[in-house]
Amino acid sequence: MAGGSDKNYKNPVVDYSLPDPSVIKGDDGYFYLYATEDIRNMPIHRSEDLISWEPVGTVFTKETRPTFEPKGGLWAPDINKIGEKYVLYYSMSRWGGEWTCGIGVATAEKPEGPFIDHGMMFRSSDIGVQNSIDPFYIEENGKKYLFWGSFRGIFGVELTSDGLAVAPRAVKKQIAGTAYEGTYIHKRNSYYYLFASTGTCCEGLQSTYQTVVGRSDNLWGPYVDKQGNSMLENNHEVLIHKNKKFVGTGHNAELITDKTGADWILYHGVSVANPHGRVLLLDKVLWKKNWPLVEGNSASTEARKPLF
Repeated sequence: MAGGSDKNYKNPVVDYSLPDPSVIKGDDGYFYLYATEDIRNMPIHRSEDLISWEPVGTVFTKETRPTFEPKGGLWAPDINKIGEKYVLYYSMSRWGGEWTCGIGVATAEKPEGPFIDHGMMFRSSDIGVQNSIDPFYIEENGKKYLFWGSFRGIFGVELTSDGLAVAPRAVKKQIAGTAYEGTYIHKRNSYYYLFASTGTCCEGLQSTYQTVVGRSDNLWGPYVDKQGNSMLENNHEVLIHKNKKFVGTGHNAELITDKTGADWILYHGVSVANPHGRVLLLDKVLWKKNWPLVEGNSASTEARKPLF
């Protein structure tokens, strides 16, 4: 699906809408990608190299689709391997339904499914966080946590040992301010990096979405920019902003490391040449003084391929 020379690839790597990607390497050696349901019931794609992607089905069917937000869409999945199961967290929301939206969870034996829905974990009104979408799971010191939020603060809470529910008596904690959504926390060396998105995702060529980052030496923060200013007060570094070819560049997936040790980031954007939906983009992440950097702070047109 992506052009380029033998050694290069071209963006977008998928030229149709696959917003809010989440990616994992399956036990079969393929990378599996899940996305917001611009393709009904949440699409699953797979690839050997992060460049050529093929559709392999959907997370849900008409019969298995979650129903806790009856007219809601399925947004911003987050895929994980917990024990022997593939565990997928998802958002279910209507546009503007900031108190009725919530986060659910489904599991499967294989990354391509079939997924069994376990239903809603919590709703915005239950957990007291308006606009509870965009889940992200992480393990730390044998405990399991979920972080989430969208422009009303980024919060985290401890989960049960199977990852399928909020732990009894767990207390949520805010780690970032009201500028953000699309949380992803990446641990590298002694730092935790909070990747997120700011701006508007979904206004076509007028979208202002961009990928930003802060870092901390603790999972729970404080996350700060290079000057030490807190993300709780909406300070951050910009990682990927718009350019002449792509705008609305945000909501990144998990970083993937190739066999040379290079890190790669998948995210979505709007193609100026073909502004229909949010296409899938790929770029290399460089590290300078323990901060992530994408060349030109924007999407590449053509670049050297990752090596797997």
